[in-house]
Amino acid sequence: MSKQQTLGSSFTLEGKGLHTGLDLVVTFNPAPENHGYKIQRLDLPEQPIIEAIAENVVETTRGTVLAVGDARCSTVEHALAALFALGVDNCLIQVNGPEVPILDGSAEIYAENIRRVGVVDQEAERSYLVITDDLELSDEQSGSVMRIEACDHFSLNVTIAFPGKVLNNQTAELGDISLFGSEIAPARTFCFVREVEMMLAAGLIRGGDLDNAIVIYEQEKTQAELDILADRIGAPHRKASELGYIQTKPLMWDNEPARHKLLDIIGDMALVGCRIKGHITAVRPGHTINNQFARLLRKQLAS
Repeated sequence: MSKQQTLGSSFTLEGKGLHTGLDLVVTFNPAPENHGYKIQRLDLPEQPIIEAIAENVVETTRGTVLAVGDARCSTVEHALAALFALGVDNCLIQVNGPEVPILDGSAEIYAENIRRVGVVDQEAERSYLVITDDLELSDEQSGSVMRIEACDHFSLNVTIAFPGKVLNNQTAELGDISLFGSEIAPARTFCFVREVEMMLAAGLIRGGDLDNAIVIYEQEKTQAELDILADRIGAPHRKASELGYIQTKPLMWDNEPARHKLLDIIGDMALVGCRIKGHITAVRPGHTINNQFARLLRKQLAS
């Protein structure tokens, strides 16, 4: 058995909320043994605390949203992925708004700061969910499949598939969680032009831009339509006939979107509430099936 761990000291980050566009401040604090991950809304009366467990997820459409009563916090998965992957078991996350800042759209800045302040051992032993029998969850409508099988450590592989020529099939794998910082953390979130248009129309992604997301242009539009959208998201104009990726810096890897989906799974599996010994295979994952699978694993933990 290994010891539980927490942060060596607190650190604070500032940035915009992806959907609200608010200027947000989030602080990650050391926490006592058996505390787990908890999020405190400092801006609300009585400063309520939300326990970061799968059952407290109330929305998964555009990210993972945790809530208890009227207190909500969204876009939590990147921070949780970094905490989980870098060995932090106990952390109090304090934020002054309804979102964790999107930063650069990856988990890299969180991981950098966790490494900077360090991780320290505590006295209590870690608890583990040890997978002995295969478990599988699927969704016929989306084609999503999540499967976990016995393994003496936590590992994952992911396959994503989308219609279109730009982002069709991609795979990514993480055989050892210790490689998260170099192989997965820098992978940025992504979305499609069609999703950007819908979210803008719904008043979302007020803090979204090409510095915190990769935008995929996969269905040809008229030049006028594309130019209008480019102006709205601060992107340079491009030929409407040229499909591809729209971003401010080149892709980190050819399969960066698949790596980011793997990152999201780790963040959502952090909501199981303990360490996991098992190998996850995911096909067409998303936050909805990720959360359903995390709830299934928590039932295994309780049985």
